[in-house]
Amino acid sequence: MRRLLSYVPVLAALTLGSTPAFAQTDRDALIKEGRYVAAASDCVACHTAPGRPAYSGGIAFTLPIGTIYSTNITPDPNHGIGKYSETDFARAIRQGIRPDGSTLYPAMPFPSYARLTDHDIHALYAYFHDAVKAEPLAAPENKVSWPLSMRFPLTLWRWAFAPAPSAARNTTLHQFSDPTLTRGAYLVEGPGHCGACHSPRGISMQEKGLTAADGSSFLSGGAAIDGWVPPSLRQENRTGLGRWNEDDIVLFLKTGRNRQGESFGGMSDAIKHGTQHLSEGDLHAMAKYLLVLKPADTKQADWVYNTQTASSLHKADFSERGAKIYIDNCAACHRTDGKGYAAVFPPLAGNPVLMGKDPASLVHIIQSGATLPGMEAAPSAITMPDFRNRLTDQQVADVVTFIRHAWGNNAPAISQEDVAALKKTMPERNLSNEAVPLN
Repeated sequence: MRRLLSYVPVLAALTLGSTPAFAQTDRDALIKEGRYVAAASDCVACHTAPGRPAYSGGIAFTLPIGTIYSTNITPDPNHGIGKYSETDFARAIRQGIRPDGSTLYPAMPFPSYARLTDHDIHALYAYFHDAVKAEPLAAPENKVSWPLSMRFPLTLWRWAFAPAPSAARNTTLHQFSDPTLTRGAYLVEGPGHCGACHSPRGISMQEKGLTAADGSSFLSGGAAIDGWVPPSLRQENRTGLGRWNEDDIVLFLKTGRNRQGESFGGMSDAIKHGTQHLSEGDLHAMAKYLLVLKPADTKQADWVYNTQTASSLHKADFSERGAKIYIDNCAACHRTDGKGYAAVFPPLAGNPVLMGKDPASLVHIIQSGATLPGMEAAPSAITMPDFRNRLTDQQVADVVTFIRHAWGNNAPAISQEDVAALKKTMPERNLSNEAVPLN
């Protein structure tokens, strides 16, 4: 589910499952392709911890069974993947099987990576084997107590929930007759593994849908990750992308901001290290694909802007719960009409993140703040300050309730107790990883 030096994007020249754009003997070109696939797959986000070299692992994942750490995937022979053959590499990525035959924890999104083409795997192997600097650093030991530390149950999980690579590729690459939609499906369902965060999971932590062919649960919104709630990427009018157009999605994936909102949490890292480096053609393909996903919530009413809130605030009518707190703390950036200043301070009116059932993202961004890092096409970083020492739990509850109800948002109120409970999962400020050279 989280940068590259300047290079010429080449993967858009490839055709899925056909002759590669470059002869495989052209190693430099193949490595460029592999670097591009690594960006599309967001490898750096999970395998580059702050303060450690690129791809040397160490990112902590807190799971119900304990804490696991991402592995070193540099070509170091002792601590990394230097001894992996290309076959070993392909099995680990697409099937979640280590060279010793044991199963990887599914924090590694191998159910999505199962869709990667043979050529993309070959390019990735060339990149990691020949261009990434070997780093002799061990990842921290996993903190999973016995018997949960046994890996045999993971084999059963893999048998039950991870698709065979050939079947996975066949599903993804044959859903659409339009080659642009096919390309978009491949990027979203495969290397992009968007469903790992944006799809709901079952009792065994499996994604309820891995592709558009699996039904409306796919990309319909996921559970909180590091305190942030991934919204629906389907066509719900209020809580999804139903009011976004193709250019909105492309701009968001390129810069982390558009006229509809801004990224935060892990999505900012996914853009910084991944999608901002994709070609215009690939970004448009992803956007076109997302726009054909019908809403999961078919009963959701359309959002319609309501002028009453802005009118009341203009008249200094602060009788509504949280209105005065909003004026004193939020209106300077997000305006009394809730429309903000696009690409700098995001709108709150009609913002899909604010109208979902789970208010955690809004509460947490008020509590801990966030920083949207600068991107190549939008170099200015944007910071939302934290209010944890300025507002009480009751005041946070009041202003969140106000925002979720104002301007036609009409989302449920929350209580002081809700805010106090959410403090337990409050994330650290999202500063994003510092830039690291990726060879």
